[in-house]
Amino acid sequence: MARSRKRMPGQTAQAPAGKATAGDERRRSAAPLLKGAAVLGAAAIVSKLLGTLQKIPLQNMAGDKVFGIYNAVYPLYILILTLASAGVPIAVSKFVSERAALGRYDEAKRVFGIAALTLFVSGAVFCAALYLSADGLAAAMGVREAGAAIRSVSFALLVVPVMAALRGYFQGLGDMVPTAVSQVAEQAVRVATMIALLLVYLHIGAADGRIAAGATFGSVAGAASGLAVLLPYWARRGRESEHAGISKPEAGAREPAGRILRQFVLYALPICLGTIVMPMVALVDTFTIPRSLGASGMSEHDAVYAFGVYNRGLPLVQLVSLVATSMSAALVPAIAEAALHGRRELIRVRTELAVRFTWLIGLAASFGLAVAAKPLNVMFFASAEGTFTMATLAFTALFSAVNVVSGSVLQGTGAVAVPARNLLIAAALKLAGNLVLVPLWGIQGAAVSAVVAFAAASALNVAALRRATGARFAVGRDALRPLLACGALCGAVALVLYGGAPLLAAVAPALAPRLQSTLLALVGVAVGAAVYAAALFRAGAVTRRELEAAPGFGARALPWLVRLRLLRP
Repeated sequence: MARSRKRMPGQTAQAPAGKATAGDERRRSAAPLLKGAAVLGAAAIVSKLLGTLQKIPLQNMAGDKVFGIYNAVYPLYILILTLASAGVPIAVSKFVSERAALGRYDEAKRVFGIAALTLFVSGAVFCAALYLSADGLAAAMGVREAGAAIRSVSFALLVVPVMAALRGYFQGLGDMVPTAVSQVAEQAVRVATMIALLLVYLHIGAADGRIAAGATFGSVAGAASGLAVLLPYWARRGRESEHAGISKPEAGAREPAGRILRQFVLYALPICLGTIVMPMVALVDTFTIPRSLGASGMSEHDAVYAFGVYNRGLPLVQLVSLVATSMSAALVPAIAEAALHGRRELIRVRTELAVRFTWLIGLAASFGLAVAAKPLNVMFFASAEGTFTMATLAFTALFSAVNVVSGSVLQGTGAVAVPARNLLIAAALKLAGNLVLVPLWGIQGAAVSAVVAFAAASALNVAALRRATGARFAVGRDALRPLLACGALCGAVALVLYGGAPLLAAVAPALAPRLQSTLLALVGVAVGAAVYAAALFRAGAVTRRELEAAPGFGARALPWLVRLRLLRP
């Protein structure tokens, strides 16, 4: 029986003498945590992937103007949503886990109830404020047609904060599965609803603003489905508690609700303030690019259309950042563990490894996306419009990836506020760059300011890492080798693109231009990645020792690399 194996509070484990060690106990206690983190990390990657890729069918189906309206509204929604609920899962998880560890399960439920009620009220207030100010905010953006989309997405604020609290409750009990399932369900329903409403509104010939409102309403439907998925888990948890006979504490022992709420707010607020910085960077574009384009002489229609074209390059950059996030999920716990045990040399080595591998991947992604920008643009968005801007934005992939990983490593070492401060500096640089460069160069100026802003944030993070960990990064010849490998990558991709185009035209002249671009882009990316990897190994830019130190990679990759004569035996 599963229940008979559980220990009561205060009961100690009994183990045969000589059979179990303290290390064994630590490994057994860490196993559920690592498993839960893996489940949650995998779900986060899947949900972020769905959220990123859904922008491509939106642009394809509705066009760049609707795409521009959507991208003007969504960062505003994310910022207000962050204010309403950021830090909630972590805070609820902390307070619930503390009470559950003492066997006070009824108090754990009470903490969740207080948090959920408070968050529902705050979400309702933000919802009303966003709904009533929608037209004013749209005018401030310079995108007056965005008013309907702002009102549409505001209703998600009635659901998401409560859903965040419920996720934190399950995480506090050590059960990551409900959160993981609800995350995936939320994004899947969001994308399905968006596409369904796009089809309906396009069929009836709705105005662009209404079509964008249908797309943003996907966030409302997704949030409702995410909450609906969590409710059966909540009901089952309640039945299990009743069946286990968990008793309620005496009335005099109940912690005052006001005290719980005050502790909760004091804990969640710093996390919230740290997480609003990234939405602020995106919001800078929303409030500056359309208005700056309009001030330079564009009509509002053309400015919103150009803003949509500018946003074409962002989904591909976000995919590279997603890879960096998954890397940090594997490396950061290892750094946090080393910090816990005071092993500074191990921290330094792992920090250097994390940043170096991210730099190498980011370099390849940025140069590859830049060289293949035209076929990728046609492949994903049906036209080559804005290709130069997309090629420029490609270099934000490098700096965004370094920023994500270096920021995560800083948090692992305890420097929680540093990445947020550096992103705030990046937001200020982005604002200044947009105000100066967009009137001069249009959306190309916005792309240049994005590269400068993220380069500054990543440089500041890396400098902070050097001070905090003593990490050293490549200079001179060691830094030149990856750039030579990038040169080989660019040459290989250019050969495929410019040599393959006339070949395809001769072999399959009836092939649609978009399909031709798709084939060229896919082959070019594959060939470029292979050439880059081979050049890195042959030039000694990646060593056997570095691969052996990479968690979960070296043991599988080394035999193949030796067999291909890219590494010495």
